[in-house]
Amino acid sequence: MEQNTDVAELEQEREQVERVAALDIAESSAMVCTRLPKDGAPGRRVQRVFPVGATTTAVAELGDHLVAQGVELVVMEATSDYWRPFFYQLEARGLTCRLVNARDVKNVPGRPKTDKLDAVWLAKLAERGMLRASFVPPKPIRQLRDLTRLRTTLVEERSRHRSRIEKILEDACIKISGKQDGVTDLFGVSGRAMLDALIAGQREPKALAQLARGRMPRSAPT
Repeated sequence: MEQNTDVAELEQEREQVERVAALDIAESSAMVCTRLPKDGAPGRRVQRVFPVGATTTAVAELGDHLVAQGVELVVMEATSDYWRPFFYQLEARGLTCRLVNARDVKNVPGRPKTDKLDAVWLAKLAERGMLRASFVPPKPIRQLRDLTRLRTTLVEERSRHRSRIEKILEDACIKISGKQDGVTDLFGVSGRAMLDALIAGQREPKALAQLARGRMPRSAPT
């Protein structure tokens, strides 16, 4: 009898979150499981499982519902990038969200695999504090990372376009850039002036050479 009491006390101590929601997320939808205390029945839980779309409106409505239910914690798996709309919108709604690694959740031999069972299992683990949260940067850091990634992409695209333009000139037997006789930077002041002149129809090498600025050798492009 004493041993059973100790087990019951241990289970009660492990149950850390009273109102929890879990999301098993797919590409265009998610399965949601909420587990809440049952009114008038201490220690009992009310479980509800339902699907929700991945649209902005559907996620916003889900956030309103979870807030109305007093949900303290929302957990979801890090499935590709599909979790981002749910995490960001629910977080903006004021809910405490936690992203977890799918390997920590599903590594249970013999357990059936369905979206509904995954959501229920995730909720049960979350309410007992048995899940480790993955790091999700705060919003200002996420915005900064997006900007730096965009800048990196744009710089790479610019380099590719510049290389393509230089190759087109080479194919047309027009030599503007070069370490010995030519501009060091095809897209510097001198190089751009020559490119503009070529686009305008100028084909005279000496006229193009006169567009050189600074200390660039004034040898005529060929």
